[in-house]
Amino acid sequence: MIRDEGGNQFFSSPLITRPSKIMSKNFDELVAVMARLRAPGGCPWDREQTYESLAPYLLEEAFESFDAIFEATEGKPENLREELGDLLLQIIFHSQIAEETGDFTIEDVCSTITRKMILRHPHVFGDKKFDTASDVLQNWDELKKSERAVTKKDETVKDSILEDIPLAFPALIEANKLTRKAAKVGFDWENTEQIFDKLREETKELKKAISANENIEEEIGDLLFVVVNLARKLDVEPETALKKTNRKFRRRFKFIETELKKRGKKLEGSNLGEMDALWNEAKKGIQTENLKGRIKI
Repeated sequence: MIRDEGGNQFFSSPLITRPSKIMSKNFDELVAVMARLRAPGGCPWDREQTYESLAPYLLEEAFESFDAIFEATEGKPENLREELGDLLLQIIFHSQIAEETGDFTIEDVCSTITRKMILRHPHVFGDKKFDTASDVLQNWDELKKSERAVTKKDETVKDSILEDIPLAFPALIEANKLTRKAAKVGFDWENTEQIFDKLREETKELKKAISANENIEEEIGDLLFVVVNLARKLDVEPETALKKTNRKFRRRFKFIETELKKRGKKLEGSNLGEMDALWNEAKKGIQTENLKGRIKI
């Protein structure tokens, strides 16, 4: 039985599907492996780790999983499977440390997120009805506020609604979340054309800064911030969009390198005109051989 934050029964029927016995066995085995690594006589390196020392690895694995997602969308899911495993290991690693210190267990982690997902989806596990994904997201935010009010999770009075957004986020993600938060209270452009006007304004300011050789970094930042706003207004996640463009650049530049190598040339022995011509070929969808087989650019 699941109850909401007020103690009212919310969901009592069994879930439609249950984890398979094989999955449960594999998960339990992974948890046991980590416990053994941390136990006396286990791995010296694993035994020395703390929440803080593992933090960079958690971030690294998250970004590697993020990158592997794009390979999976191109029909190569093997790397994503491996990276998700590495990410899962980090979660179990932290949970093992937490169990040893009496903070919480991996069971607590699983039960907490399960309960949260059920409570945050009353249109699936309850009687509420929502017509659009936007309605679902709005209700999600309202439920978060209600939960915090009941649990008194955020008793400290905040000076700004933006304080919930971590400073540690990558810049594009942070900018996107900041502007989404501000837009929810009406601080937003009415349409995309107004954002394009702002882009033109910021471009002029950047050109002036370049001419004066001052405040260039600040003006570049302002320009990027407006582009993030444009992406948000068009419902495009900017970090993902730029990541895809980075991958596209990698493929096209690799095409240039491969073609020059076929001609017996190195990058240093080529010139911009030749490389630009090859770049245009790559844009047309030319296929070339690489070490892994044929790639489409």
